[in-house]
Amino acid sequence: MQSRGVSAVHSCLLLLFIHVSAPAEARRVHGSRAQSRRVQQQQQTPAHRERVEGAESFPLDFTAVEGNMDNFMVQIKNLAQSLYPCSAQKLDQDMKLHFLKNVSVTCNDGSAAGYYIKESKGSKRWLLFLEGGWYCFNRQTCDSRYETMRRLMSSTKWPQTRTGTGIMSPQPEENPHWWNANMVFIPYCSSDVWSGATPKTDHSDYAFMGSLIIKEVVNELLTKGLDNAKVLLLAGSSAGGTGVLLNVDHVAEQLESQGHRGVQVRGLADSGWFLDNKQYKFTDCLDTISCAPTEAIKRGIRYWDSLVPESCRQAHVGEEWNCFFGYKVFPTLKSPVFVVQWLFDEAQLTVDNIHLTGQPIHEGQWRYIQNLGQELRSTLHDVPAMFAPACLSHELITRTYWMDIQVKGTSLPRALHCWDRSLQLNNHVNVSNPNPQNQKTPPARGCPLHLIDSCPWPHCNPSCPTIRDQLTGQEMSVIQFLKHMGFDVQKMAQQQGMDPRKLLGMLNNGS
Repeated sequence: MQSRGVSAVHSCLLLLFIHVSAPAEARRVHGSRAQSRRVQQQQQTPAHRERVEGAESFPLDFTAVEGNMDNFMVQIKNLAQSLYPCSAQKLDQDMKLHFLKNVSVTCNDGSAAGYYIKESKGSKRWLLFLEGGWYCFNRQTCDSRYETMRRLMSSTKWPQTRTGTGIMSPQPEENPHWWNANMVFIPYCSSDVWSGATPKTDHSDYAFMGSLIIKEVVNELLTKGLDNAKVLLLAGSSAGGTGVLLNVDHVAEQLESQGHRGVQVRGLADSGWFLDNKQYKFTDCLDTISCAPTEAIKRGIRYWDSLVPESCRQAHVGEEWNCFFGYKVFPTLKSPVFVVQWLFDEAQLTVDNIHLTGQPIHEGQWRYIQNLGQELRSTLHDVPAMFAPACLSHELITRTYWMDIQVKGTSLPRALHCWDRSLQLNNHVNVSNPNPQNQKTPPARGCPLHLIDSCPWPHCNPSCPTIRDQLTGQEMSVIQFLKHMGFDVQKMAQQQGMDPRKLLGMLNNGS
């Protein structure tokens, strides 16, 4: 059996050598699933082509080569197994559940907190993902959440494995730059936007320990190879995205205090850049959905006993709730953070009491939605690394279609790769600069980092996710969607100083 396994590995390595050595045209015709997909995409527009051509598709993590040829060979074998199903061994690509050894750090109901992990022994890159899922801010809203969304408050029914998608995928054709990283998915079961530090006691109904869960997961990962890491990317979506902003500096300080200064800690905040704006229609704070975000966080921060970044706390003494809003906490952070944010975020519209229920919206609502995009755009102006499409959606980095969304011809994976390169090039600057958020180092040519749509209405970006009629489930074109929402072509053309026929043509072409 052992000789058969060695033979299989040799076969894989030989095939890999042939694959790497073969002419580009031959590889495009005879390659793996990723190559087939590449052929299809070469028939698409040039704007879509950039994400599948060139060496970008299957980059090796060359940090693994440094003085350790054995690890490098492990990585080559992993790549061979991923590209060719010829090995006798089947890759186990799912993440496996581990409960925390420190049983005092728990979910809301006192059950054990934990994490899912898929290790990649040849890689010195670690991706820790914080799950999202709203929050609760008092006994009433938490009781209701426990009845309807218990998975987000308890670990009792968590599955033993999870399959990664998007940036968590182990497939290079779905995840071209992070597929071979050590993947860690941390389920959200604290309902506190990953900020709490309060255990469950005889006097409290629920534990709120989101911040401590992250800390304990990092401690355990240090025994699994994180201590030798080059890069730790703390990522998250929705409440998890806000959790990244609240915890990325804590994680960096935790590693530094334990002597692991060689680990570069970075953040990737997806759909967690919320605004403390005025609601379209004011409602009493009776439940999570209708409560204005400012009021919900003000109540929650006391209920959860939240921890916020120290520099932000000092900037907002007595009003620490401000640190839950991206544009206020971001300037105070020391760790570099990449921000991903839909300009017309569905969760933001929900808490602002704009409910897109399939009925045409009123002119006042339409104007509010447009203004929301303008407000978000202005708060992102000074964020050096960001990706902000003008789409009506929520969450992106773990979606299977995350490679398809583009801003100004650049995909999100490409933008993240550019950011990664810029941080490597400027690492010596980062060490001497106490606040890398304020760095204005120009990006490499053809490698943009600050990507934000300038068109003024939802789904004016032709690469936005597919829109479906909420009643019929049928796909809608951009102009069908906008008319469905009460879009007035004549009035919008007048506002933009355009001929209505030209605007109509642009919309029909998805421009």
